[in-house]
Amino acid sequence: MITLEKRPEPSQFWVFATPLLSVLLTMVVGGMLFAALGQNPFVAMRTIFLDPLFSEFSWFYRPQLFIKGAPLVLIAIGLSFGFRAGVWNIGAEGQYIIGAICGAAVGLAFYPMEARWLIFPLMVLAGALGGWAWAMIPGILRTRFGTNEILVSLMLVYVAEQLLASMALGPLRNPDGMGFPGSRNLSQYPSAANLELIQESAMHWGVVAAFIAVIFAYVALARHLFGFHVRLAGQAPRAANFAGVNPNRLILICLGLSGTLAGLAGMFEVSGPAGQISIDFNVGYGFTAIIVAFLGRLHPIGILLAAGLMALTYIGGEIAQSNLGLPGAAIQLLQGMLLFFLLAVDVLTNYRITWQRGRA
Repeated sequence: MITLEKRPEPSQFWVFATPLLSVLLTMVVGGMLFAALGQNPFVAMRTIFLDPLFSEFSWFYRPQLFIKGAPLVLIAIGLSFGFRAGVWNIGAEGQYIIGAICGAAVGLAFYPMEARWLIFPLMVLAGALGGWAWAMIPGILRTRFGTNEILVSLMLVYVAEQLLASMALGPLRNPDGMGFPGSRNLSQYPSAANLELIQESAMHWGVVAAFIAVIFAYVALARHLFGFHVRLAGQAPRAANFAGVNPNRLILICLGLSGTLAGLAGMFEVSGPAGQISIDFNVGYGFTAIIVAFLGRLHPIGILLAAGLMALTYIGGEIAQSNLGLPGAAIQLLQGMLLFFLLAVDVLTNYRITWQRGRA
């Protein structure tokens, strides 16, 4: 009989081995999935994980890692604070959308956008405030009325998607767009565009903000009292109360921080790579960032590496869809497998498998 036995202390070996094993299991089972779809699993895996880095067109694909990875890092860093403290914000996708809407609205309000240096900083501020305000809705409902922030934040994603569609079809629609949904292209106006800082490098202000967020999170969690309170609230809530940690304040700070970073990610995306508000602007970065946060073990450096891996699956997935004819849903399923196996294998961190011979 197979049983799980509680470990006296979490296994440090499995803390570091879990992400690697989950990636390996994902590749094995993903290969079986691709084989069932009639594709060579080795070719499919090579296309997804190696071609963006080592193919003849890698000079074009490698910079895309910054474009795909930056929003994942920003959102996952914000989520990691809440997850460490036991605050489960599942609605970062909605905060990402609202941040994009607010940032784009400020930029479009200054059309025709003459060379004014103040426009882009105002867009950054609006995006951050938009994401923060959207995150405060589940935060206030949790602290004042005891509602579940998981359900509230998740349901607000669908509200944000409807707002996105209404903005693309209504107030923010391009009046010169011949009736098609979508706003003006912000990347065409230097004052409101998140342009490359180094030509042909894909480095923009969103990438810079992502690296700053990693450094900030590392310092805050490892060297600051706030980080100690976050860890204490997540690991020992009763001890946190005795230590004088205000749980309601911590909930609001963690949700506000994650909403701010998600809103910034949306603003940098709509003013840069995406360029405009459209009905299909959101591509699931807010949900993928949850996988990134856990794959990175809620550690800033781990999140940076995990975001690079997930960005690789985005780019490699697009190549596989184009060259091999794989459906987009199969790539999304591959990403979902990663979280599934990560959570499954993570059980071994706190439990060991024991074999017992049962009685007849």
